Amino acid sequence: MNALQRIVAMTREEVERRRREVPLSELERRAAGRSRELRPFAAALARPGLSVIAEHKRHSPSAGAIREGIPIELVVEAYERGGAAALSILTEGPHFRGSLSDLQSARDVTSLPLLRKDFIVDPYQVTEALAAGADAILLIVAALTAAELSTLHKSARVSGLGVLVEVHDARELDAAIAIGAEIVGINNRDLATLAVDTARTFELLPRVPAGATVVAESGFSTRAELDELERAGVQAVLVGEALMRAPEIESACRMLAGGPELAGDSRPPF
Repeated sequence: MNALQRIVAMTREEVERRRREVPLSELERRAAGRSRELRPFAAALARPGLSVIAEHKRHSPSAGAIREGIPIELVVEAYERGGAAALSILTEGPHFRGSLSDLQSARDVTSLPLLRKDFIVDPYQVTEALAAGADAILLIVAALTAAELSTLHKSARVSGLGVLVEVHDARELDAAIAIGAEIVGINNRDLATLAVDTARTFELLPRVPAGATVVAESGFSTRAELDELERAGVQAVLVGEALMRAPEIESACRMLAGGPELAGDSRPPF
């Protein structure tokens, strides 16, 4: 069993535990009316230039501890000031030290669209994401059967949520295209081995249908790399570890987002 399979198996068990604690009917009650409050995730990525999706990420299986101890509110506020177009909030607990409360905390302090970054394998999690304040969810093709992918994608879209469909190779991209994915994330990290190869984005990019938004994921940390992505036709990039490790998160985000540097800023170095 590889890393992805282990995480997915644990996620399915965790979902069943949460379902027993909070019935779907209760989640639906909490989510009622949220469609009127959803922030347009797709539109945020379609603005001129390369959009940065800044990710809150404390820990990962490949990197271990990244940056813990900073309140998520400070990180999120720094990302927004730094010019991020949208935010990715990791809510998986055992491997990434995230939680749904992180999503709720982020919602309270930012006006940016929020992506729930997790291993979504059950429709229960779609309603859960909506109730907790997400504007979009991540679906990882490698973690799902074709039927599950289609069902979850439809469920999210009916709810009004945006969907970032993540692929790692041509076969997975074909699966994303088959369900009509409007936002395709090309992840350069092999989820079985955790190795990163940024050439994957450029290899798969020509196969993405015209009109779909492409998000490059994993392995990018400099403005020069982002400029190359933009020249190639990529619309957005998701960056987490490089920003979370930066001594000054806001400045690092502004540099990647292409915003002006601020002189004499007296804010804390977040």
